[in-house]
Amino acid sequence: MTDAAPPAAGAGETEEQDSSGLPRHFGLIFAGLMTAMLLSALDQTIVSTALPTIVGELDGVKHMAWVTTAYILAATIGMPVYGRLGDLIGRKALFLGAITVFIAGSALAGAAQEMTMLIIGRGIQGLGGGGLMITSQAIIADLVPPRQRAKYMAPIGAVFGLASVVGPLLGGWFTDHADWRWAFWINLPLGIVALAVCAFALRLPRKAARATIDYAGITLMAAAVACTVLFASWGGTEYAWSDPVIIGLAAGGVLAWVAFFFVEARVAEPVIPLRIFRSRIFNISTLISMIVIGIGMFAIIGYMPTYLQMVYGKSATASGLLLIPMVVGIMATAIPSGQVISKTGRYKVWPVVGTAVVGITAFLMSTLEPDTSISVVCGYFLLLGAGIGMMMQTLVLAVQNDFPGSDVGTATSANNFFREIGATLGTAAVGAIFTHRLTDQLAARVPATASKAVGNTESLTPALVHKLPARLQDAVILSYQHALTPVFRYMVPLFAVGLVLAFVLPEKRLASTHAELEGSDTGSGAGSDTAEEELTRA
Repeated sequence: MTDAAPPAAGAGETEEQDSSGLPRHFGLIFAGLMTAMLLSALDQTIVSTALPTIVGELDGVKHMAWVTTAYILAATIGMPVYGRLGDLIGRKALFLGAITVFIAGSALAGAAQEMTMLIIGRGIQGLGGGGLMITSQAIIADLVPPRQRAKYMAPIGAVFGLASVVGPLLGGWFTDHADWRWAFWINLPLGIVALAVCAFALRLPRKAARATIDYAGITLMAAAVACTVLFASWGGTEYAWSDPVIIGLAAGGVLAWVAFFFVEARVAEPVIPLRIFRSRIFNISTLISMIVIGIGMFAIIGYMPTYLQMVYGKSATASGLLLIPMVVGIMATAIPSGQVISKTGRYKVWPVVGTAVVGITAFLMSTLEPDTSISVVCGYFLLLGAGIGMMMQTLVLAVQNDFPGSDVGTATSANNFFREIGATLGTAAVGAIFTHRLTDQLAARVPATASKAVGNTESLTPALVHKLPARLQDAVILSYQHALTPVFRYMVPLFAVGLVLAFVLPEKRLASTHAELEGSDTGSGAGSDTAEEELTRA
């Protein structure tokens, strides 16, 4: 941290500053952090379009879901661990270690000759990827005071949106024109560059050489996350929702979460200290993130590409390219809003407007019909991106501004962690509702004599649909459209809850220096009301 009280003599490296008050070589450091963030975000989506080829070559169709699940599980579990350890022992070595682990996992996955090896590689990638995602944001918090930080946090939000579109496109391109293994090997040169840049340019104070590790908490958290993710991933797909496996996962998840928070209240250095929940800003920001970004954005992104393929007959590549307006929308609002926040020190208006825009977009998407112009759909994607861009990193910034440097990594990781949990559960809920509706729609519209040709909801693919006779094809397309678009309308009340939360989110003036942040009453929520009153009077 540059403006905070300096470390004890001999504690480690200190950072020189340039005339702007930022660390020397900050541009180089920021480029390295952004590269690391991009790699972590890309690997959540890059395998999606390559999976059919991968499982065909490695003869692993039965284990296909684990290629994605292994990464998400490991990354989600790793987030709070990296955040807490960074606060306790320092972030530079932890960050460089995360890059190294990510590179090693990428190399193993790219060299895989069987599914087991690939899944292990993906799990190792996830362990590194969770660290890249969290530690990058925490390092920016160490180096840049909140008031200036807004304009640097904005591009990070754009990176996530870019990765959601570019990832599937890259995976498909590598599979079609080179080799699917390049979806993993591309991480090696980029990761090595990020590793070299940050090893050379990054200077952060070292902290305690040793820390008490919350092994019980980490174990229980891992069990809770595993049960939650597998429940959401397998329910309604691998197993029926009433299957004993799914019921067991649900029960195990609840018990593990209860035991986890029970342990966290009693250990010396919990991986997620319960004191962070005393902050109203943390609680409300995290709930908004779970609802609007975790459930809203990921659910819409998850289903709209297939909708474009089914209803409009677009190819997988074309459906991915049609999401580009969403990335444009994110960049168009994230970067200007970050500049305005840095100038004014105020952030509350952006989550309010952003949540309202996302809710309006969900309602507009619920009105889509098979004959709606594709340009209108792209306009809705642009609007969705604009809403997300106003709030995605603004909420992280609000959380970071309410905690001192000793807890900023923990708070950042916890915010991201619960957002991922919300995305997992929200996407599963949307998928369950959609699948149920699609089954009913197909039963009502497709004649019983043709049901065998159409198949069930799990075997229904765009390629199959567009090979059907015209009359039957129209029936399936209408079934798909009537099954999906009303689900977006069902989400509108949820976004209304998010909007209410955005209105009651306390606004605490962004600190201009780290010293100001360290000296304020942070992390308890106690100072938030005072700051809000101060802004109201101003």
